[in-house]
Amino acid sequence: MTTRVEIWTDINCPFCYLGKARFEQALSRFEHRDDVEVVHRSFELDPGLPTDETGPVIPRIAAKYGIPVEQAAANERAIGAQAAELGLPYLTSGRDFGNSFDMHRLLHFALDQGRQDALIDALYAGNFAEAEPVFADTERLVGLAVRAGLAETEVRAVLDDPTAYAEAVRADEREAAQLGATGVPFFVFEDKYAVSGAQPVAVFTQALTTAWNDRPAPVVLADSDACGPDGCALPDPTSPTGR
Repeated sequence: MTTRVEIWTDINCPFCYLGKARFEQALSRFEHRDDVEVVHRSFELDPGLPTDETGPVIPRIAAKYGIPVEQAAANERAIGAQAAELGLPYLTSGRDFGNSFDMHRLLHFALDQGRQDALIDALYAGNFAEAEPVFADTERLVGLAVRAGLAETEVRAVLDDPTAYAEAVRADEREAAQLGATGVPFFVFEDKYAVSGAQPVAVFTQALTTAWNDRPAPVVLADSDACGPDGCALPDPTSPTGR
């Protein structure tokens, strides 16, 4: 029996980048890590943004939150310091922003291909660690998907069809709203326990342990002869039933 962890994220979100790393640190030390299934879910921070609109992220943050550009730049440097503590590369200036809907569609396609985790890592690296812009650039997005092990022709087919996996993205977003998620990252363990934000490693460790220990035990409806580590039960010839 596995434990399922669902993570709502957006590639625009630096705390999703940090939160994934902290969660994975906890998971790597978890005794039952091989029995934990992780699925990434879609959450757009700015779903109304036109698909062709992009630009420097620091002025965008300043305008969105009504803060001075200098404060937005300082915030980026502070996030960069947190990333460095985790061993993550992070560009504190020069990054861009943009509509992430196509990225989410590709993440659902990658889930079908068994490459979802590789793709989200490639997208995070492209956005937070590499100077080349990642939004509103189909060729850049195709390149990142191919880096994650996806077939180029299939990636282009998904991107060329705006309906491909679109409903899967919207379904994730509706579920997030039903769960009360107003921001990301948002982690849900076994459909029972939620952790919001890029929490410390210890918090994720506790959530994994709690979810694992609270899994329902199987209810035995019938019991009969069986084999175990010490061998198999043998019929009793003196018993009327042979048992």
